[in-house]
Amino acid sequence: MSYLAPFAAPVPLTTRALQALRRDILTTRLAPGETLSEATSAERLGFGKAPIRAALARLGEEGLVQPVPRRGWVVSLVTIRDIHEVFDLRLVLEPEAARRAAANPAARADAAALARLDAVCAAGYRPEDAETALGFLDANRAFHVAVAELSGNARLARQIGRLLDESTRMLVLGLRRRDRTGEMAHEHRALITALARGEGEAAAELMREQVGASRAMVLAALTAPDATISV
Repeated sequence: MSYLAPFAAPVPLTTRALQALRRDILTTRLAPGETLSEATSAERLGFGKAPIRAALARLGEEGLVQPVPRRGWVVSLVTIRDIHEVFDLRLVLEPEAARRAAANPAARADAAALARLDAVCAAGYRPEDAETALGFLDANRAFHVAVAELSGNARLARQIGRLLDESTRMLVLGLRRRDRTGEMAHEHRALITALARGEGEAAAELMREQVGASRAMVLAALTAPDATISV
């Protein structure tokens, strides 16, 4: 019998650099259009240039950054087309996931877990408080992914997770102008109730309304005459 305590394998430096840069981009700590260099990114994050170089190349494949000759990299802009494409897909997939989730007997058992995630969302989004802001964003994503997973279709849940990652940056930009977190928390609670009661059509409609309202918020914020960021 071995008495060695189990230990987690160390996370590769490139993976850690990728996670840090992706989080900074998605939360707009690195704003759309901001220029990045390997040297400054390595110094800021405390990594060597090699893992930063590999991480930026990966983010380039994901479309979050773009190479600029003799300047390094630039954080990709958020375009109106991006917003419509991402939210159009969310409107196709998430209401159907909610409808299927309501037919899943596990939805009742998981209602308490969904409520705990919603409680974090209800605390609100305060951009001046980094931990609270990140907690809200993580909980909101986790809530939507949890609903998608209850659909019983793992591929559907993964696709929704990817779309939520893409829409995180858009949501942050929208919330800076209008705090809709109270409304979102109310929508979450209504959705939890519909799921627990097995009301598929009601769950689908509630999800459709929530995703649609978030898109409207983002578009209003980024197309306002006095918007502080170009899209």
